[in-house]
Amino acid sequence: MGEYDERLERTQDGPTRKRLLKAAFIAAPAATLLSGTGAVPALAREEAENGHLLAPTPQCDDGDDPTPPQMEGPYFKANSPQRTDLVVPGHPGTALVVSGYVFSRDCGPVSGALVDFWQADDAGDYDSIGYDYRGHQFTNTDGAFHLNTIVPGLYPGRTRHLHVKVQAPHRPVLTTQLYFPGEPRNDTDMLFDPRLLMNVQNEGFEKLAEFDFVLDFVA
Repeated sequence: MGEYDERLERTQDGPTRKRLLKAAFIAAPAATLLSGTGAVPALAREEAENGHLLAPTPQCDDGDDPTPPQMEGPYFKANSPQRTDLVVPGHPGTALVVSGYVFSRDCGPVSGALVDFWQADDAGDYDSIGYDYRGHQFTNTDGAFHLNTIVPGLYPGRTRHLHVKVQAPHRPVLTTQLYFPGEPRNDTDMLFDPRLLMNVQNEGFEKLAEFDFVLDFVA
């Protein structure tokens, strides 16, 4: 990957393109769901739409706000490997699967969007020598992404978080961070933004997380 170009969920009655796309995804055969195009059902998102949970991101619809940006931080490295699995064999950590979609502001799924993740390991350390827990991928034709990784560890001054850059083809890059609900340090981390909370569910010995990005352009 070369250098980057210089470049909330609101309750609503009736179907939207986002809901229809996600409903079609949930209805897909199990083999499709396990194929790496995204494996987390949107049940938590639907509960949010029914008023049971705080909705962390805007429902994609005309005029909605894009996903908020956040600082890059000191640990980003360009030219990460292209991969959807960041798990390092032999390293400790709770398995985490993150999936979701990238949408334009008018609800269009963004195919071929770059999604670049980096994070701390289980001990709260970043790999500054190689590319452990770093990797980029591109969304499929439905705008979906899927990541296998571990829950990042804590380090002084920060709550648990994932770093990410998202870029639609030939569009400006969004740099932001994703957060975990229920973390004690969410209340003391100066960068924490509840709009960037993932929907997280426990599934056996792993965690399943969901987040949808809305980029600031109209398709």
